[in-house]
Amino acid sequence: MKIITRQVEEQPLTVIVEYPEYNKSVAKIVKKINSLDMDFAASVDDKQVHIPLTEIYYFEIVERKVFVYTEKDVYRLSLTMAELEDMTRESDIVRISRTCLLNIEHLKGIKQIRNSHLEAELDNDEKLIVSRKYLKDIKQRF
Repeated sequence: MKIITRQVEEQPLTVIVEYPEYNKSVAKIVKKINSLDMDFAASVDDKQVHIPLTEIYYFEIVERKVFVYTEKDVYRLSLTMAELEDMTRESDIVRISRTCLLNIEHLKGIKQIRNSHLEAELDNDEKLIVSRKYLKDIKQRF
């Protein structure tokens, strides 16, 4: 693989992927590039903000409301978990429990804790409980 970068004045960021044959590696690169441009409209204190997917650590349902967690902040999202899963299917977002979707970009590691429970540690040292039911999905993507 050859990577070429160059600055072009007054032009938007453009990524060109050239390949001799479309395969899994190419598909993965394209998927990754597409997810870098995804963002979500969320609210905090009656203000609307746009949060890039790359800054999102995880999504969680609390009392039938969906929240977005970044490194230090929490925002309210007006989507359902089903809609989120659809939107993020081609990204690094993976379900870790019935109520939580995790961005594996911010996953530092997974370890077993008491009573056969699993714990995901994030870049910001936050810890989330991982359901064994979804462990296979995380291992495939991690």
